[in-house]
Order: sequence, then structure tokens, then C-alpha cells
Amino acid sequence: MPALLLGGALIGQYAFGLYPCEMCLWQRYPHVAAIVLGTLAYFASGKRMLVTLAGLSLLVTAAIGAFHAGVEYGWWEGLTACSTVVGQGGSAIEAITNAPLVRCDKSQWDFLGISLAGWNFILSSVAGIVVLALLMKDIRK
Repeated sequence: MPALLLGGALIGQYAFGLYPCEMCLWQRYPHVAAIVLGTLAYFASGKRMLVTLAGLSLLVTAAIGAFHAGVEYGWWEGLTACSTVVGQGGSAIEAITNAPLVRCDKSQWDFLGISLAGWNFILSSVAGIVVLALLMKDIRK
């Protein structure tokens, strides 16, 4: 799952011009960690710990995706370095000209009304929970 999601993000970026904002990039790091940990678990000893950490990495990216999606949907304010916010007494023109080129508070693409960050939250949450549930099921035997 992390390879598919990261691959999809990279295809979106390089094939379709969906350039990542700062929070989009933050979501990619736990995917990379999960891929590396999963690969190590395949070859190394201590598989249970590595798979557990990979599952937790999926939940971390899901949490970042949930926060990012909430910013995109206007449920809460994002980080001012990544969004356009006009402070009290501030200039709207100055806020716009100082805004990042790719803003975190605007979704570039969505499917079924759910942004990429929202899909990352949904899919990574399910994958992380499944990984950890399977590990718990294995312990109970």
C-alpha cells in the first residue's frame, strides 16, 4: 500500500503536474519509512518489530493526511507557512504575494469529493490498522 500511494503521488507529480505542497511532502516520508521497514522485514531478523514499525508509519502518514485534508476542507487552519492567511491589520496583497506557489489549503485534485490527502488518510489508516490487527491476531495463537 505505501508503495502504491507513493507511486501514485509521484506519477501525479511528474506525469500530471500535481506538484506537492509542504504537507504533501510530509506525508511521503512515512511511506518511504514503511517501504524500507517492510523490505527489511522480508530479509532481516526481527520481522515482527519491523512490520510493527511499518504499520505505525502508515498510521503516521494517515494522521498527517487527516490534518492536511482538514486544512483543505477548511475545518481548521493550517500552518501559516503553507497557507494564505491575512493577519489582523495585514495586507491581503502581501499575504498573496508571500504565499507558497503550491498552497496546502487548496486541493489540486479530488476523486468523489475526497482530496489526495483525504485518500491518503483513508487508505493508509485501513492499511495500518490491518497490519497491526494481523500482528495482534498472530500473537493470540
